[in-house]
Amino acid sequence: MLILCALLSSRQIPDYFYPDLTLVESSNTHFLPSRLSLEDTQQWSQSLERLLESKYGLATFRTFLKSEFSDENIEFWLTCEEYKKIKSSFRMSSKAKKIYEQFIKAEAPKEINIDYYTREQIKSAVKTPNLQCFDDAQKIVYGLMERDSYPRFLRSDIYRSLLESLAADAVKG
Repeated sequence: MLILCALLSSRQIPDYFYPDLTLVESSNTHFLPSRLSLEDTQQWSQSLERLLESKYGLATFRTFLKSEFSDENIEFWLTCEEYKKIKSSFRMSSKAKKIYEQFIKAEAPKEINIDYYTREQIKSAVKTPNLQCFDDAQKIVYGLMERDSYPRFLRSDIYRSLLESLAADAVKG
């Protein structure tokens, strides 16, 4: 069975990761996501950027990181991406403080690994936040994921099993 579908059916991947995933039953009674292809999945190995651009790639990467108890970096990166879309200065201020408390502050629940200088810079910036106040930390975190988490993901059983299952299904036609 396709590893992704096994994870979905066992609820290891929450439904909100694949909100519009359509499952179809194939002739061999495996459930296959109708919108996930071998080609798309193979492209995830081209770059972290390509992986994160794919909603299925992102969801699979997040699941992998959660399985390793190291999902704070992707959660921070995604939170920053959402933060950059804020238009209201009141909402921006409120959200900046929440991000600081959750990810930046020393001993934060999901503390990210950034240097002291960047941490202090953000501490000052959240007092009068703008859309760029987390950019330096976000770049650091992206670099950490690119050099560490992403290569581990590409070697992981989750990714390799998914590729193998999709390749086998492609051969079956």
